[in-house]
Amino acid sequence: MSILRQGTSFLFIGGCLVLVDWGVFVLLSASGVDTPIANVAGRVVGALLGFVANGHITFGSAGSARLGMHRFGRFVLLWLVMTLLSTYLVSEAATHLSLHMAWLGKPMVEAALAVVSFVISRHWVYR
Repeated sequence: MSILRQGTSFLFIGGCLVLVDWGVFVLLSASGVDTPIANVAGRVVGALLGFVANGHITFGSAGSARLGMHRFGRFVLLWLVMTLLSTYLVSEAATHLSLHMAWLGKPMVEAALAVVSFVISRHWVYR
């Protein structure tokens, strides 16, 4: 499978997921939910959609999805590490700058983590 096709698909799906994740984060944090909890909630929603979408579209092949419990276990491990990093960075922005700066910074944090996530997903999670 072409890395260009996978990269393009991962980028498109990831962009949609960042919007969903960010929307949940902003909605919850604006409602008074603590930044770390709001961030994790947004990432959970994105993760549930992302595992299936990437397993079918990005890393799947003609009629054959790359899902299953073994891959899901690896996905969860990757997700936990990425979520810890994301939550730390977004929470630090909210604490030291402002909640509004955390809202603006979250998409940049997620974009940087997506690069690492793509490489690990391609070579380990969906293998």
